[in-house]
Amino acid sequence: MRTETEMMDRIVGIAETLQVEAAALSGSRTNPQSREDEFQDYDVVYIVENLEELISDLSWLDQFGNRVIEQHNIVGHRRLYLMLFKDGNRIDLTLCPKEHIQEWVDSEAGFSVLKDDKGLFEAYLPNPKRYWIWPPTEEEFASTCNEFWWVSAYVVKGIRRNQLIYATDHLYGICQQELFKVLAWQVVSDRGVVDIGKNYKYLFHYLPAEKEKKFSTLLNLSSLEKITQSLFVTMNIFHQEAQSLAQKMGFAYNHKEAKKMMAYAEEKLLNL
Repeated sequence: MRTETEMMDRIVGIAETLQVEAAALSGSRTNPQSREDEFQDYDVVYIVENLEELISDLSWLDQFGNRVIEQHNIVGHRRLYLMLFKDGNRIDLTLCPKEHIQEWVDSEAGFSVLKDDKGLFEAYLPNPKRYWIWPPTEEEFASTCNEFWWVSAYVVKGIRRNQLIYATDHLYGICQQELFKVLAWQVVSDRGVVDIGKNYKYLFHYLPAEKEKKFSTLLNLSSLEKITQSLFVTMNIFHQEAQSLAQKMGFAYNHKEAKKMMAYAEEKLLNL
C-alpha cells in the first residue's frame, strides 16, 4: 500500500502536470479528531479552468494508479471521480470550475491547501463548524420526540407485515437517527457546543463507554426478531434520554405520547 507521502506526492504532481489552478485536501485527513487508519480517503479538489477539456478524455486518471472500481458523479457544477485502487488507497477527486469555488467550500467542513499559486482560496474560508451541534430549542426537541414516536409505528407495521427492509429503514434511518440527535444534545448540555462529525461518527467520543456498548445491541437488524428487540431497546433508551434532557433544559416532555406508543408496540408485537 502506498504511503501517505507517496499518495500526496502523486496528487500534487498530477495537479502540476494538468496545470490546475489550485488543489486542496478535505475530509478526515484534515481533521485532527479523525482516527488514522488504512481506510481514510484522500478527499481532493482540483480547481480548474478547462473542465470540459479534462472530462472529454479521462485517460489522465490512470496516473493515479490501477483501479479496482470507480464511480463518476455530477454534483452541482462539479465532477466527482471516486477511485478505489488495487493497493487499498482511495481518492475521492472533485473537479471544480474556478468560478464555483464557493460551491465546493460550502460542501466541506474544512480543508488544507495543497497548491494555490494564484491565491484563489484566500477569499474563501472553510466551515469547520459544519458538524457542530448546538443546544436545541424547545420546538426542535418537541419535533424530534414526536418524529421518533410517530415513526416507531411504521417500524411496528413493517415487523407485523414481515417487511424486513421497510422496518429496518424506518428504525435505523429515522428512529435511531432521532435518538442520536437527542444523545448529541445531551453531550451539548453537559459540555457545550461540540463537533459531532458526519453521521454522528464522533458521538461516542463524548459518552461513557457503557452507552456505546449498550448501543451495539441496537444495530443487529438481521431478522425481524432482532429488529423487534432493537425497537424496544431503542424506545426505552429514547424515553430515558429525552426525559433527562428535558429536565436539564427545562423543556416539556410528552410522557403520555411516549407511554401510549410503547404500549402500542407491546400490544402489536408482544401480545399476539
